[in-house]
Amino acid sequence: MKIIGITGPTGAGKTTALNVLRSLGAEVVDADVVYHELLTECEELKTDLTGAFGENILDGAGKIDRKRLAQAVYPNRLEELNAITHPYVVVRVEAMLSAAEGAGCSVLAIDAIALIESGLARWCDEVVAVLAPKELRIKRIMERDGIDEAYARRRVEAQKPEGFFREHSDCILENTEKDTPEDFEQQALELFQKILA
Repeated sequence: MKIIGITGPTGAGKTTALNVLRSLGAEVVDADVVYHELLTECEELKTDLTGAFGENILDGAGKIDRKRLAQAVYPNRLEELNAITHPYVVVRVEAMLSAAEGAGCSVLAIDAIALIESGLARWCDEVVAVLAPKELRIKRIMERDGIDEAYARRRVEAQKPEGFFREHSDCILENTEKDTPEDFEQQALELFQKILA
């Protein structure tokens, strides 16, 4: 089974790149989806998070409220959150990789902003970073998530700088202001066809 890691900061265009991979027959494991599932169903993780960030991250029903958790984390405690959550995500993703391989999957993509620092990159044959200019990413996540500029900026600035992704990736997909969505899709298609050849 060939495993391609897709990483890069929020708002850069990872979803578009992943859709291209899906069109080439790849299965996708989304680490963000795994993380959100764990937030709702893993009691042990909930205990660890309330221990670190306090009971006020819970809603009236005693479940983790993602907005409250985000307010407790950004901008200064992201490393602390990651240190708690990454081990849980890695164990779940590892199980998903084994299941996919057992089911005969030939190409699998792991989508994770923290692919490198979480240790998930160690399973990847290729790590591809999707990058875009900071101001463009801020605009995109404001539109996508319906958030104000100050919050979007805090989220973007809490993430690793572009140089980190360049240094730790095998390939880079640049998604600039000049690229139409179609241009970027074509660029992604050519890269993934080369990787899978």
